[in-house]
Amino acid sequence: MKEVKYGMEGYAAKLLQYALSRAGLEPGNADGICGRRTTKALQQFQREQGLAADGVAGKLTWAALYPYITGYTLHRITAGDTIYQLAKRYGTTMEALRIANPSLDPEGLSIGSTLTIPLGFSVVTHTIPYSSLLTGLMLKGLIMRYPFLSLHEIGRSVMGRCIQAVTIGTGSRRVGYNAAHHANEWITVPVLLRFLEEYAAAFAHGGFIGGVPARELYETATLHMVPLVNPDGVDLVNGALSPQDSFYGQASALASYYPHIPFPEGWKSNITGVDLNLQYPAGWDIARRIKFDQGYTRPGPRDYVGSAPLITPENRAMAAWTKENDFSLTLSYHTQGKTIYWQYDDTAATDAKRIGEAMSQSSGYALESTPYESGHAGYNDWFIQTWGRPGFTIEAGRGENPLPLSQFEEIYGENLPILIRGITLSP
Repeated sequence: MKEVKYGMEGYAAKLLQYALSRAGLEPGNADGICGRRTTKALQQFQREQGLAADGVAGKLTWAALYPYITGYTLHRITAGDTIYQLAKRYGTTMEALRIANPSLDPEGLSIGSTLTIPLGFSVVTHTIPYSSLLTGLMLKGLIMRYPFLSLHEIGRSVMGRCIQAVTIGTGSRRVGYNAAHHANEWITVPVLLRFLEEYAAAFAHGGFIGGVPARELYETATLHMVPLVNPDGVDLVNGALSPQDSFYGQASALASYYPHIPFPEGWKSNITGVDLNLQYPAGWDIARRIKFDQGYTRPGPRDYVGSAPLITPENRAMAAWTKENDFSLTLSYHTQGKTIYWQYDDTAATDAKRIGEAMSQSSGYALESTPYESGHAGYNDWFIQTWGRPGFTIEAGRGENPLPLSQFEEIYGENLPILIRGITLSP
């Protein structure tokens, strides 16, 4: 975590404000400006934690704030500890403690052992823009709360950021969801993470999600998710990449060749200016011709197909992940348009239309054929062409990218039935 102090601005300051708010303090709006109100809240937090109240968020302060970002802390058992007392002390429940610590013996706590303590609030947030760092912290929090989830790295971005996949379920059928191939469509990241958290919580507590028993979903299919395909690009769009960083400067120089596209909010590509959803070997030559005719002939904020398919580390990671898991169905999340695309060119998998119609009916999204001009070299195109199985591109929300967080609840509500039906209706 970067050091933050009075007068500083940027994503780290925004994350600090978010964490302080979760800790019950009042740093003001998460505007990314460490002003007097934020500094006062920071000093109060430091005093409460027994730290030097210098108003500087350094290593020790960030360590103390970590539980308020990830939603959990660790507790070393001492003499006299009981599950009831620990739940009361940390504002959680005995059931949450049991779920997070599956080998826990409430009657035989071992002095010196460590327990994971879920705190009394949800892990996943939709109150601040996402970054690769925040995504990783959300995933860490979910894994610690729900140890039946599994998390692993499938690759690294150009800048070395981790691209992670998370898995839930035990069913023999495999389903794959992904989000944020495009940087300024990052609002799809918390959509998948929120679904994952609600699904995991419902399963752990024997409950329902979207009216469906979570255990039914869990035993029907194994769901694999990559919630953030393009970490570098998302960091650029949301200010988590410093303007002083050399990659930021390179991206800015590339954007200057496309002055009609606002920078950085108009950026869709990876950090080297390659559009990750035009990188798959399914009509790539056609996509190249179309995009070159439109003027996207060099790396830039959007629509540059690259010099060949699968040249980026992000795309190679996604391709390997997909081949390894042999999915029966995939959902790829984008924004915007409230549309579900279900074909590649004139190719459609068996049952794809039936599943798409069910998704459309439950969400209110239109089921449409992909326009020819944008219907090549995408992940969904490649999946349908290669495996002949149902793949869907979901264009969530409506407006101008990046969509504001004020749309999140509406977007999530519309897409919850799609996310469920991707599991229950897959062939």
